[in-house]
Amino acid sequence: MKEVEHTKLIGSKTEQELREQLIKSKESLFGSEEKKRLLEVLRNIYPKMNTAYILHWIPEQGENIYKVLIDDNMIAVVELNRYNTKIEPEVQLMPVILQITNKNLQMENTRVSSMAIIKKHKNYLMSLPGKEPL
Repeated sequence: MKEVEHTKLIGSKTEQELREQLIKSKESLFGSEEKKRLLEVLRNIYPKMNTAYILHWIPEQGENIYKVLIDDNMIAVVELNRYNTKIEPEVQLMPVILQITNKNLQMENTRVSSMAIIKKHKNYLMSLPGKEPL
């Protein structure tokens, strides 16, 4: 498998905005009632999870589809039914390296930058609310 080239950070305004979006996504995931079901699904599929960031959300007609970075090494794609919580969520869990190289689920360039930001600011991001022990 081809080694992924790490994105270098330059401290740009775009990087700062993306970092702020990631922080807000984490706070929303761990702190809002609205995301409680998604958080439960993530904890069930990845019990060792320390932290997570919602990278992408698609509100479809009957379901919500989320792409979530778990810790800094796993991507979960979770499809939750919007109207019936008894319907089992559809979940794909894969290592980040597979997610980046898989053509069908290829990450956008900004998402690769997200990963670089998370790695650079990992200690700070991990100290934010939501890092409670599982």
